[in-house]
This record gives sequence, structure tokens and C-alpha cells, in this order.
Amino acid sequence: MGKSKILIAEDLESNYLLLKIILSTKYEVIWAKNGKEAVDLFNECEPDLILMDIRMPVMDGYEATKIIRTISTSIPIIAQTAHAFESDRQKALGVGFTNVITKPIKIDFLHEMVEKYL
Repeated sequence: MGKSKILIAEDLESNYLLLKIILSTKYEVIWAKNGKEAVDLFNECEPDLILMDIRMPVMDGYEATKIIRTISTSIPIIAQTAHAFESDRQKALGVGFTNVITKPIKIDFLHEMVEKYL
């Protein structure tokens, strides 16, 4: 069996590269630079998990997640956000995110979260 595929939707290359460094030893990593690309790549690549930034150009993470949820209710989608308020977390879960991880992302917590859903 091949490596699990993780789609990372992140508009900032530096944030993507950090996640890639952390995850690519164990997983295949695919980069979407905005929410629209995330939706397109979800359909093309059939990832096993999505790490979705909330604030992105073209289409934000909320909208992309709503669209992906019309296609798949089972794919784990983890929101990445700088907003740590409970109201932000509840909004993300209400839109269809599986869970929320706050930035700056702690490496151990990221690994735990990914392992939990794969």
C-alpha cells in the first residue's frame, strides 16, 4: 500500500513548505494554493485527508469545505487557523470541518491529529 495522501490548502508558500517538511517523510503531500484549487485537486487526487487554511484568496477554506462536503462527507478536513476563539472553532465545525488546529502549529499536535484521522 502506498503512502496516504494529504492535500494541504495553504496560500502562503512558507507555511506550506513547513507542513511539507513535517509530513512528507511519512505521507504524500499535495499543495493547493487556494480554496478553488483545493476543490479541483480533491476531485483529481482523491486525498485521504485535507489540511485546509481558512483565509485564502480566490475561495476561502469555509467555502471550499462546503463544496467538498457535497462530494464527500467522510474525508477528514482539518481547519488551520490563526483564530483560537471557541466561536471560530464552532463556526468551522458547523461548516463541516472534522477538527481545528490553530497556528502556529505545534508539530507533535499536528502528527497526533493526522494519525487520528488516517
